[in-house]
Amino acid sequence: MTTSSEKIGQLVRARRKFLQLRQRDLAELAGVTLRGLTAIEGGRGNPTLNQLSKIAGVLGLEVALIQKRPDAAS
Repeated sequence: MTTSSEKIGQLVRARRKFLQLRQRDLAELAGVTLRGLTAIEGGRGNPTLNQLSKIAGVLGLEVALIQKRPDAAS
């Protein structure tokens, strides 16, 4: 089973590659460390909401909280 951190990392990596950005470039544009970005993309990071928002902004994405349906599995 894929964790939330892994899903976020996969999305960030896929979007970065689609936009043809290097990790170093994305980290610089988003104002996060390269080490932190690498950890996020690897599904090992524990980014703050602020960091995720900055990265998402550069990638043309947005961070959102979506309420689950009551019958949805956790």
